[in-house]
Amino acid sequence: MAEAVQLTVGERTVRLSNPGKVYFPEPGWTKLDVAQYYTVVGEGILRALRDRPTTLERYPDGVTGESFFQKRAPANLPDWIPTGRIRFPSGRHADELCPTEPAAVVWAANLGCLTFHPWPVRRSDLDHPDELRIDLDPQPGTDYTDAVRAAEELHGLLDELGLRGWPKTSGGRGVHVFVPIAAEWTFVQVRRAAIAIARELERRMPDQVTSSWWKEERGAKIFVDYNQTARDRTIACAYSVRPTPNATVSAPLRWEELRDARPQDFDLMTMQQRYAEVGDVHADMDHHSYRLDQALELAARDEREHGLGDLPYPPDHPKMEGEPRRVQPSRAKRRPS
Repeated sequence: MAEAVQLTVGERTVRLSNPGKVYFPEPGWTKLDVAQYYTVVGEGILRALRDRPTTLERYPDGVTGESFFQKRAPANLPDWIPTGRIRFPSGRHADELCPTEPAAVVWAANLGCLTFHPWPVRRSDLDHPDELRIDLDPQPGTDYTDAVRAAEELHGLLDELGLRGWPKTSGGRGVHVFVPIAAEWTFVQVRRAAIAIARELERRMPDQVTSSWWKEERGAKIFVDYNQTARDRTIACAYSVRPTPNATVSAPLRWEELRDARPQDFDLMTMQQRYAEVGDVHADMDHHSYRLDQALELAARDEREHGLGDLPYPPDHPKMEGEPRRVQPSRAKRRPS
């Protein structure tokens, strides 16, 4: 086993064990390559993670080995990495690490963490999201270019609602759009706004976009996954390495870059070069904060004029007030005639 190395990250020294372990066999990239990547983009990923309770997606033996999501902070967490106590829908709680400096990201990378999944809240206020996250998820028969078309329509819709979004690749085939919002609304209210946006986008692109929770009803469309705004649902943050054979990363983009970009353009190595050239193109996100009033009014209008209420929650959530039955349509029992 290779000797450990010491990495200087800001004012910290982080120990990296077994640096030569291969994490990505196809390109031959190692644990040290991952740690050095996170050192280079440290300020960028910290902007996405700062003070946010974060779930670690760990691959201790690389992408060809076993993996797991770690919600509770590791027992050996250094005292310089704070935690936040998050509450699950079940009522149980856990203390998750909340990065406040780039060294925390590199420390987690030493544990085999490739992807970071932050909550949309800060540890100072764990019940009121400060980001509205819109996940444009390609279904079978669609791809990244279809997600881009949906994102471009979403761009205009957000503008009409007094909102501004920052797009990024998911690192796979999808597109994520994050909107910084005032931390005044609950998870339920933010999810309600996301549903309203999904439905309006579906109305504008009925042959290309769906808000249907049940896979059998989605077809070859882009699914706007509104449940990514439910409590205890997270999305891989900007700059996260994804567990793909070629170590693609979730790449922050400018709107004008979205159409010509491709997810495979951004990996463990190419993102370092891009970061050196343009820096964090989402660096100004934290300087903005938008209100959901118009989106929530759209939700109220949907209910008032179209009878459109809530949609199903994820299966591990308790039954919510006003939620429809969580029964797959093809399995729903027919009512007696």
